[in-house]
Amino acid sequence: MANGNELVVLIAEDDMGHAALIKKNLKRSGISNDLIHFHDGEEILDFLFCRGDGPYRESGTPYLLLLDIRMPKVDGQEVLRQVKADEELKKMPVIMLTTTDDPKEIQKCHFLGCSNYIAKPVDYEKFSDTIQQLGCFLKIVQVPVLSGKIYA
Repeated sequence: MANGNELVVLIAEDDMGHAALIKKNLKRSGISNDLIHFHDGEEILDFLFCRGDGPYRESGTPYLLLLDIRMPKVDGQEVLRQVKADEELKKMPVIMLTTTDDPKEIQKCHFLGCSNYIAKPVDYEKFSDTIQQLGCFLKIVQVPVLSGKIYA
Protein backbone atom coordinates (compact mmCIF):
# COMPACT_ATOMS: atom_id res chain seq x y z
CA MET A 1 0.00 0.00 0.00
CA ALA A 2 2.17 2.91 1.21
CA ASN A 3 5.73 3.33 0.03
CA GLY A 4 7.97 4.42 2.88
CA ASN A 5 6.73 7.61 4.51
CA GLU A 6 4.80 8.89 1.50
CA LEU A 7 1.47 10.54 2.23
CA VAL A 8 -1.57 8.33 1.64
CA VAL A 9 -4.78 10.18 0.80
CA LEU A 10 -7.93 8.63 2.23
CA ILE A 11 -11.16 9.54 0.46
CA ALA A 12 -14.39 8.92 2.37
CA GLU A 13 -17.09 9.60 -0.23
CA ASP A 14 -20.29 7.65 -0.89
CA ASP A 15 -21.02 9.27 -4.29
CA MET A 16 -19.08 7.17 -6.82
CA GLY A 17 -19.14 9.98 -9.39
CA HIS A 18 -17.64 12.47 -6.94
CA ALA A 19 -15.04 9.91 -5.82
CA ALA A 20 -13.99 9.29 -9.43
CA LEU A 21 -13.73 13.05 -10.09
CA ILE A 22 -11.68 13.56 -6.94
CA LYS A 23 -9.22 10.79 -7.88
CA LYS A 24 -8.99 11.90 -11.52
CA ASN A 25 -8.35 15.54 -10.68
CA LEU A 26 -5.88 14.81 -7.91
CA LYS A 27 -3.91 12.71 -10.40
CA ARG A 28 -4.27 15.50 -12.99
CA SER A 29 -2.72 17.94 -10.50
CA GLY A 30 0.34 15.70 -10.18
CA ILE A 31 -0.58 13.66 -7.10
CA SER A 32 0.93 10.20 -7.55
CA ASN A 33 0.37 9.18 -3.92
CA ASP A 34 -1.78 6.22 -3.00
CA LEU A 35 -5.47 7.16 -2.93
CA ILE A 36 -7.72 4.84 -0.93
CA HIS A 37 -11.49 5.19 -1.34
CA PHE A 38 -14.03 4.34 1.36
CA HIS A 39 -17.76 4.21 0.58
CA ASP A 40 -19.15 5.08 4.01
CA GLY A 41 -18.20 6.30 7.46
CA GLU A 42 -18.05 2.83 8.96
CA GLU A 43 -15.45 1.67 6.41
CA ILE A 44 -13.10 4.58 7.14
CA LEU A 45 -13.47 4.13 10.91
CA ASP A 46 -12.73 0.39 10.60
CA PHE A 47 -9.59 1.21 8.59
CA LEU A 48 -8.38 3.88 11.01
CA PHE A 49 -9.22 2.01 14.21
CA CYS A 50 -8.07 -1.38 12.82
CA ARG A 51 -11.43 -3.13 13.18
CA GLY A 52 -13.28 -5.66 11.06
CA ASP A 53 -12.00 -7.70 8.12
CA GLY A 54 -10.75 -4.98 5.76
CA PRO A 55 -7.36 -3.36 5.40
CA TYR A 56 -5.97 -1.34 8.31
CA ARG A 57 -3.79 1.75 8.49
CA GLU A 58 -0.07 1.11 8.67
CA SER A 59 2.24 2.33 11.41
CA GLY A 60 4.73 4.98 10.31
CA THR A 61 2.55 6.21 7.42
CA PRO A 62 1.25 9.77 7.10
CA TYR A 63 -2.43 9.92 6.15
CA LEU A 64 -4.67 12.77 5.13
CA LEU A 65 -8.45 12.29 5.09
CA LEU A 66 -10.81 13.90 2.59
CA LEU A 67 -14.16 13.48 4.30
CA ASP A 68 -17.71 13.95 3.05
CA ILE A 69 -20.38 14.85 5.61
CA ARG A 70 -23.42 13.06 4.20
CA MET A 71 -22.54 9.36 4.16
CA PRO A 72 -24.38 6.14 5.01
CA LYS A 73 -23.85 4.13 8.20
CA VAL A 74 -21.77 6.82 9.98
CA ASP A 75 -21.86 10.45 8.85
CA GLY A 76 -18.74 12.52 8.33
CA GLN A 77 -19.18 14.66 11.43
CA GLU A 78 -19.27 11.54 13.60
CA VAL A 79 -16.18 10.19 11.83
CA LEU A 80 -14.45 13.53 12.48
CA ARG A 81 -15.52 13.48 16.14
CA GLN A 82 -14.12 9.97 16.69
CA VAL A 83 -10.86 10.70 14.84
CA LYS A 84 -10.19 13.92 16.75
CA ALA A 85 -11.07 12.29 20.09
CA ASP A 86 -8.33 9.68 19.60
CA GLU A 87 -4.89 10.56 20.97
CA GLU A 88 -3.01 9.20 17.93
CA LEU A 89 -5.46 9.87 15.10
CA LYS A 90 -6.09 13.49 16.08
CA LYS A 91 -2.73 14.38 14.46
CA MET A 92 -4.09 13.37 11.03
CA PRO A 93 -5.31 16.29 8.90
CA VAL A 94 -8.99 15.99 7.98
CA ILE A 95 -10.31 18.11 5.12
CA MET A 96 -14.07 18.22 4.86
CA LEU A 97 -14.96 17.97 1.17
CA THR A 98 -18.72 18.21 0.87
CA THR A 99 -21.62 19.81 -0.98
CA THR A 100 -22.86 21.33 2.28
CA ASP A 101 -22.06 25.03 2.56
CA ASP A 102 -24.32 25.73 5.54
CA PRO A 103 -22.41 28.05 7.94
CA LYS A 104 -23.64 26.01 10.94
CA GLU A 105 -22.21 22.81 9.43
CA ILE A 106 -18.92 24.56 8.63
CA GLN A 107 -18.67 25.94 12.18
CA LYS A 108 -19.47 22.54 13.71
CA CYS A 109 -16.79 20.79 11.64
CA HIS A 110 -14.17 23.36 12.65
CA PHE A 111 -15.29 23.02 16.28
CA LEU A 112 -14.82 19.23 15.99
CA GLY A 113 -11.28 19.79 14.68
CA CYS A 114 -11.27 19.63 10.89
CA SER A 115 -8.16 21.11 9.28
CA ASN A 116 -10.02 22.72 6.37
CA TYR A 117 -13.52 22.82 4.92
CA ILE A 118 -14.09 22.83 1.16
CA ALA A 119 -17.57 23.07 -0.33
CA LYS A 120 -17.78 21.07 -3.55
CA PRO A 121 -18.96 23.30 -6.38
CA VAL A 122 -21.99 21.96 -8.26
CA ASP A 123 -20.54 22.96 -11.64
CA TYR A 124 -18.34 20.21 -13.15
CA GLU A 125 -15.53 22.54 -14.30
CA LYS A 126 -15.42 24.39 -10.97
CA PHE A 127 -15.43 21.06 -9.11
CA SER A 128 -12.50 19.84 -11.24
CA ASP A 129 -10.60 23.10 -10.69
CA THR A 130 -11.20 22.96 -6.93
CA ILE A 131 -9.83 19.40 -6.69
CA GLN A 132 -6.80 20.28 -8.83
CA GLN A 133 -6.05 23.22 -6.52
CA LEU A 134 -6.42 20.86 -3.57
CA GLY A 135 -3.90 18.54 -5.27
CA CYS A 136 -1.41 21.41 -5.53
CA PHE A 137 -1.89 22.04 -1.81
CA LEU A 138 -1.37 18.36 -0.98
CA LYS A 139 1.98 18.38 -2.80
CA ILE A 140 3.40 20.95 -0.35
CA VAL A 141 1.65 20.18 2.94
CA GLN A 142 3.62 18.43 5.69
CA VAL A 143 1.69 15.65 7.46
CA PRO A 144 2.76 13.77 10.62
CA VAL A 145 3.10 10.00 10.53
CA LEU A 146 0.81 7.89 12.67
CA SER A 147 2.44 5.54 15.13
CA GLY A 148 1.62 1.93 15.66
CA LYS A 149 -1.16 2.23 18.21
CA ILE A 150 -3.19 -0.86 17.37
CA TYR A 151 -6.80 -1.23 18.39
CA ALA A 152 -8.50 -4.42 19.50
